[in-house]
Amino acid sequence: MAPGKINVNIADINSDVTGTEIMPLDVMGLFYFAYRDFVGDADAMLERQGFGRAHHRVLYFVNLKPGMPVADLLDILKITKQSLARVLRQLIDNGYIEQKTGDSDRRQRLLHATEKGRRFFETLSSTQTSRIDAAIAALPPDGKRTVLRFFVGMVEPGDRPLLDRLKLTEDL
Repeated sequence: MAPGKINVNIADINSDVTGTEIMPLDVMGLFYFAYRDFVGDADAMLERQGFGRAHHRVLYFVNLKPGMPVADLLDILKITKQSLARVLRQLIDNGYIEQKTGDSDRRQRLLHATEKGRRFFETLSSTQTSRIDAAIAALPPDGKRTVLRFFVGMVEPGDRPLLDRLKLTEDL
């Protein structure tokens, strides 16, 4: 090592002089690698269709909650109308999603996956499901509940009621 240079490693960055952890760099790093691998296979399939992660998110929520109003999807994804309109237009034009008017409010646009959209979503999700199932199977008996609580804890408190409405917290 050159004179005047110091050797710094993650343990040095991750704790202060008293040894107390100040940044969860290990968790952040693992979160990055887990997310990278979680989306990797789906990204490749999406790219072959000319789609990206935004398309996958829309397909996920429309399959999760058929008949979801566009307004709800905007709230969930926290994107602009313009961004969502572009993604929706591609999914509709390619036969993955259909848009219907609401029964009680004709101005309301309700989103439904087509058969093609449901099949594509199942294909996209199958590798992700396998990855999650394998990771959870390796945990102790209450491990899944701990993981779910961790993720809920990462969500902004104001969005937690939305998790309940989407039935994402039923196993807690």
